[in-house]
Amino acid sequence: MSQILFGYAFTLFTAVIVVAGDFALKTAADTGRSISSFFVIAGVVFYAVSALFWFYAMHHVTLAQAGVAYSMLTLLALALIGAIWFGEPLYAREYAGLGCALLSMLLMSRLA
Repeated sequence: MSQILFGYAFTLFTAVIVVAGDFALKTAADTGRSISSFFVIAGVVFYAVSALFWFYAMHHVTLAQAGVAYSMLTLLALALIGAIWFGEPLYAREYAGLGCALLSMLLMSRLA
């Protein structure tokens, strides 16, 4: 059981780091920054670091489990950040998608 917890912890760290990278890139894109700006470089560095955590996540859980957990965590975090920080509206389809992501996470955790 601890292997699975370690795998999901590494997956969570991966998602948090990628979300930080996405936030930096979205900020750069929305403010018209150049490709060599601090925000773009920070986003790329966050992505590179996330690859290390992803490696350790896959060492402890199956690729399917890690993939579903990662997708669910990033979808949820990015939807919330988009709505709260960037003022992007969430419609019924987004809520349905988030619900499906949560359900898939539950199914993969119990069946895999």
